[in-house]
Amino acid sequence: MNLLETLHLALRALLRAKTRSVLTALGIIIGVGAVIAMVAIGDGARASVQKVFDSMGTNMLIVMPGSSMSGGARGGFGSQPTITWEDLEAIRTQLPSVRGAAPELRSNVQVFSEDQNWTTSVVGTTPEFFDVRNWPMAMGARFSQSDTDSGAKVAILGQTVVEKLYGKGANPVGQTLRIKKTPFLVVAVAGVKGQSPVGQDFDNTIFVPASTYRRQVQAQSLGSFITGIIYVQANSADQTARAQQDITQLLRERHRLGDEAVNDFDIRNLAEIASGQQESTQTMSLLLAAIAAVSLVVGGIGIMNIMLVSVTERTREIGVRVAVGARPRDILAQFLIEALTLAVLGGVIGAAVGLGVARLLAAQFGWPMLVRPDVALAAIAFSGLVGVVFGLYPARKASLLDPIDALRYE
Repeated sequence: MNLLETLHLALRALLRAKTRSVLTALGIIIGVGAVIAMVAIGDGARASVQKVFDSMGTNMLIVMPGSSMSGGARGGFGSQPTITWEDLEAIRTQLPSVRGAAPELRSNVQVFSEDQNWTTSVVGTTPEFFDVRNWPMAMGARFSQSDTDSGAKVAILGQTVVEKLYGKGANPVGQTLRIKKTPFLVVAVAGVKGQSPVGQDFDNTIFVPASTYRRQVQAQSLGSFITGIIYVQANSADQTARAQQDITQLLRERHRLGDEAVNDFDIRNLAEIASGQQESTQTMSLLLAAIAAVSLVVGGIGIMNIMLVSVTERTREIGVRVAVGARPRDILAQFLIEALTLAVLGGVIGAAVGLGVARLLAAQFGWPMLVRPDVALAAIAFSGLVGVVFGLYPARKASLLDPIDALRYE
């Protein structure tokens, strides 16, 4: 009996009990579906996170003020103002490994434009901020250093703010909006930046000069201290670690911290944060892969169980086939191909289910869905291997049946 005839017999046997075949392959379907969905979502999430970090720059550092102590409880970094405007100027001008630095003072404020209002983040900063963050203007021109020095009431709107106050695609340059009842002239609209790794909408922001922010938006005066964070751009990605060391040494010297004193500031390296995010995603992917592998093994055991039942049910059929000339290897091949076909069909169905689940989850979380054909083919091939491994014992048991005993079996 050739391979096509054996395959035909296997398909006929499977089609005779469609429901049982589907239920038998359920473990394989779930396992392969989980693998496909997990890899597609994992790759999409990694691509989304990497896109955010690439847009922020791989040579970016974030300098944060220190932490405060209250009643024995220590707050997080940024809760205690320890970095001054003079520190910022020193970072910007004294370190050759630094290309630029800019502050970010942030508050959530309700803003008004004619009959529309919207709650958004108002950021006080300097013109250099847009170079450091690689953030071009979509309309108009950003405010200048003279605007910062004079405390001009000018504002740059993010795309989300434009959409909420003026409508999608509108050009608000030249119009006036009110921030805390103070009128600001819109001078530009920033380009689209997207979301942060934690889901913060970068485009839901209004930028104003830092001096104007401190005077019009900030509720309290902290003298020369910066109440936000500082973005620092190193000369290149290779010099990021060097820039981090230089900034640490400079601030420790300026803050007169002794050898044993801990830093009263914190420096975050975005490249390290991105690497940590990738490692976390990879670890989660490995965990899900292990769960999917367990499901495949369970599916394989289910196939072996049903194939053993099938051998018992078809004992007389096996006896007849041997009596008319079928060899043990023909019986072995028939049941082995039957198990293989069942597993591969389960793998194909599982791949389709996995793609559907990945598409739904990607649409829900706003991630791109990246499907890797090699992963889909590998998952289906592995399901076939599971079918062969777990179908071998029942097939061998069928091939070793004594034809006389098989014909007498009731």
